[in-house]
This record gives sequence, structure tokens and C-alpha cells, in this order.
Amino acid sequence: MRTSDQLRQIRKVRQRFKISKIINGRYRLLVHRTNNNMYAQILDEDGRNTVVHISTLSKEIKGSIKNGGNEEAAACIGKMVAIKAKEKNITNVVFDRSGFLYHGRIKVLADSARENGLNF
Repeated sequence: MRTSDQLRQIRKVRQRFKISKIINGRYRLLVHRTNNNMYAQILDEDGRNTVVHISTLSKEIKGSIKNGGNEEAAACIGKMVAIKAKEKNITNVVFDRSGFLYHGRIKVLADSARENGLNF
């Protein structure tokens, strides 16, 4: 029997393989979540350099949210990552959810980023 983390790792590998086929010079919006925090970063097409990074532990966000592990925090992270990406002239990205299912906080973050100008 596989644990939920092992299943997420399998989904992560499968998703990264699909992303590698369609990335085509675009940046990658990588999202990670824990029970208490959320992290989002935009990587270049190689995946070696971080262009934009924001998390619930960042100074800009920490004061405005009460809890880092809820949908309100995810919406705030999505908005801030889109704003920072616009500052660096990044509009088109590929969404990498790191094997997490597309619902709840991951979906809220993606919708918030889309509303604030990111295309994926």
C-alpha cells in the first residue's frame, strides 16, 4: 500500500514529464503547499533559476493574513505572484502544481493568479 505522499510523488513525476513537452520557452509557476504555509515561485524554462518567489512567510504577506494554510492565504499568494511577475514582464507561464490535486487552495491560488494577469 502506498502512502499519500508516495502517490503525490508519482503524480508529480507524471506531470513534470507532460510539462517538459509543452514548456516551449515559457516560465513555470511552481506551487507547493504544507498544512501551515503556501509557496509559489516562477522558474525559468530550465528550472534552474528562480525569477519570482513568494510565500506566506514573506514579509509582504505575513502581516496581512492570519493563517498561512487557508484559501484566503492562497488567494493572497496568487495575487502577489502575478503582481511580481508583471514587474518582471512575465505574463505566460505553465502551471506546475507539484502533484497536488487541482482543488481547494491550489485552485484558489491559480484562479487568483489568472485574475491578476498571468496566463496559463
